[in-house]
Amino acid sequence: MGLLLLLGVFAAGVVIGAPVAFAMGIAAAAAFWYEGFPALITFQRATSGVSVFSLLAIPFFIFAGEIMLHGGIAKRLVKLASALVGHLKGGLAMVNIFSSMLFGGISGSAVADISALGSLLVPVMKERGYRPDFAVNVTVTSSIAGIVIPPSHNMIIFAVAAGGGISVSGLFLAGVLPGILMCVSLAVAAYILSVKHNYPSEPFPGWRVVAETARDAIPGFMTAVIIVGGTLSGVFTVTESGAFGAIYALLLTTFYYKTLTWEAFKTSVTGAVRTTSMVMILIAFASSFAYLLALYQVPAKLSGLLVSISDNPIIILLMINVILLLLGMIMDMAALILICTPIFLPIAKGLGMDPTQFGIMLLINLGIGLCTPPVGTCLFVGCAVGRIRIEEAMKSIWPFYIAIFVALMLVTYVPAVSLWLPSFLLN
Repeated sequence: MGLLLLLGVFAAGVVIGAPVAFAMGIAAAAAFWYEGFPALITFQRATSGVSVFSLLAIPFFIFAGEIMLHGGIAKRLVKLASALVGHLKGGLAMVNIFSSMLFGGISGSAVADISALGSLLVPVMKERGYRPDFAVNVTVTSSIAGIVIPPSHNMIIFAVAAGGGISVSGLFLAGVLPGILMCVSLAVAAYILSVKHNYPSEPFPGWRVVAETARDAIPGFMTAVIIVGGTLSGVFTVTESGAFGAIYALLLTTFYYKTLTWEAFKTSVTGAVRTTSMVMILIAFASSFAYLLALYQVPAKLSGLLVSISDNPIIILLMINVILLLLGMIMDMAALILICTPIFLPIAKGLGMDPTQFGIMLLINLGIGLCTPPVGTCLFVGCAVGRIRIEEAMKSIWPFYIAIFVALMLVTYVPAVSLWLPSFLLN
C-alpha cells in the first residue's frame, strides 16, 4: 500500500503540472507519513542526498558552460566546424552536428547547446534553403552529444546515484567514442536527407582559413582539456577540475578574447545559479524518493518481473532500454538518473554488464527522451528557436531517432564501444 501511495501521489503531481522535484518530495513525505516515520526524515534523506563532495563540481561545470555560451566561444567553435565540414553536401547540417560535438563536450548541457548553436545556425540554415523542420531536428538531436561527451555533470549525478565505486574519470572516457559515434550516425542521416532534398554545400575556404579558425578556437576548447585532463591525470579532483575550468573560461573570455561584457557575465551567473538550484533540488528530493523505492524492494521486484518474462540477457537489456526511453519521454533527466540507477543497475550488473557501460546506455536513453514529447525539453527549446510547431518537427525527426538508436544498440550490446578507451588509458 505504501508503494502505491508513493507512486500515486507522484503521478498525481506530474499530471497536475507540479514541478517533478516537488512531486517527488510530496510523494516521499506522504509515504514516510504512512509508514509512521517522523516528518523530519523526508528532509534528512533529502539533505543527505546533496551532502556529497563530488556534487560541488556541478555548479562549476554549469558556470563554465554559461561563460562559454555568452562569452563568444560557441561562435568560434561554429567557425571551426564550418571550415572543416561545411563543404560537404548539406554542409550547414554537418556544421551543426560537429559544432554540437565540440561545444557540447565543453558545456555538458544539451539545452545550452541548443540555445547557443540553434540561435546561430537555425536562422542561417533557413535562409540557405533548408527546411525549418530539418534545421530544428538536426540541432535538437545532435544536442545529446553534450550529455555523453565529457565533461558532463549528468555523469557525476550517475556516479552519485550508483552509490560510489564508479570512477568519474572512467565515465568521462567511456562517453567519448559513443558521443562521436552518435554524431557520425547523425551526420550520415543528415547527408542522406541533404542529397534527397538537394540541400546546398558551402565552398571550401582553404586550409589557411582552417588553420586560422583552429588557432582562434583552440584556446576555448582547452576548457574541456583542463577539466577532463586534470581529472584523468589525477592532478585535480573532479570538483577542482570544474573550478579551474570555470576560472579559465572566465579569464579567457575576459582578457584574451575580450568578448565577455558585464551584462553577459551577469546573465551567465544568473543562468548558472538557476540551473544549479533546479538540479540540486531534484537531487535532494529524488534521494528521498529513491530511498523509499529501495525500502519497498522495487529493484528486486522489477528484476524478478523481467526475468519471469525472459531469461535472455539480450531481451532483458532491450526491455530496460524501452522502459528508459518511455520514462525519458515524461520525466526530467536528472530525476530519472537518480531514480532509475538504483533500480536497473543491479539488474544490469547481474547480466554481466559493466556499471560504466550501463551509465552511458542510461544517458543516451534519457537524452533521447529530451528530444521526445510530451516532456522533451530540448525539442521544445529547438522548436522555439526555429519558430515551428512541435507537430511539424515530429513528422520528419524519425531518421535522426534511428541514427541515435543505432548508436544506442551498439553501446548496449558491444561493451568495447564504451569500455575500450577507459581500459586502454586507465589500466
